[in-house]
Amino acid sequence: MKSIREIFRIGYGPSSSHTMGPRKAAEIFLEHYPDAAKYQAHLYGSLSATGKGHLTDAAIIDVIPSVEIVWHDEFLPFHPNGMRFCAWDEKGDLLDEWTVYSVGGGALEEDSNNPKFLIQNSELPDIYPLSRLSDIKDYCEKMGWDYWEYVEHYEGKEIWDYLREVWQVMREAVERGLDHEGVLPGPLHLRRKAASYYIKVAGYKDNLRTRGLVFSYALAVSEENASGGKIVTAPTCGSCGVLPAVLYHTWRSRDFSETRILHALATAGLIGNVVKENASISGAEVGCQGEVGVACAMASGAVNQLFGGTLAQIEYASEMGLEHHLGM
Repeated sequence: MKSIREIFRIGYGPSSSHTMGPRKAAEIFLEHYPDAAKYQAHLYGSLSATGKGHLTDAAIIDVIPSVEIVWHDEFLPFHPNGMRFCAWDEKGDLLDEWTVYSVGGGALEEDSNNPKFLIQNSELPDIYPLSRLSDIKDYCEKMGWDYWEYVEHYEGKEIWDYLREVWQVMREAVERGLDHEGVLPGPLHLRRKAASYYIKVAGYKDNLRTRGLVFSYALAVSEENASGGKIVTAPTCGSCGVLPAVLYHTWRSRDFSETRILHALATAGLIGNVVKENASISGAEVGCQGEVGVACAMASGAVNQLFGGTLAQIEYASEMGLEHHLGM
């Protein structure tokens, strides 16, 4: 299993698979052919079907301003989110073409039959020996560890500096979203709702206020993502509001220390990692359950740990979070 840095990617919305992935692919291709006279980016399947709404073309053009975007209805066999980049020299001769796939959470993969620029199946090596949460639980019980200690053991202590940055970006996304008003980008001219809803929540009765606050925090981050703001994939852009909202609320209402929040983030990342390794977090591949369902599983496990849950209780809370989103 890979580093939880693959789950928590810091970037700009509105979509990890449709915006962050294609942007990164364009950067890689441009790095290899910086002096080409002409570029094309061919978008297939889900990238073509919803790419304009997710600003896929804008993300690629932002990296390669002269690129020509070509939309295709057909799906490539390896994954629904397929791309093919082409470059020509001044004589009109094809320099190279590269097929790559945005597989969810901002990650890229190549078809194993024709790898070119990426390490197959990952940009980072495996660092975790176990990939099933039940096996990780048994190992942690044997060692007397919490899940976050398992993460620290294999990631190294430097993971806390990265998670501290993740937590800062999450908090800032909530707070920016609560301050921003107006209309979201796009042809529908939808108005932002998080700021006004947050104000309304103050008048709710106590039993409804908590629910309303969490909703307003999640909506704030989601609206920041929709407007192309800076967010953290958790595990994707499309589901980026769930975990920050839950952690932000518990942090403010229960006064948890930063260290405990970072430990909860590590546990959440491990849970998301397990799903990504054994199933998928790509909405184009497995639907909303791979995004919102996994985000809820991550949040459930994180909060359960914050409130003193055992290894088995954290595992069960995560399972329930995912189970209740199956079939979305």
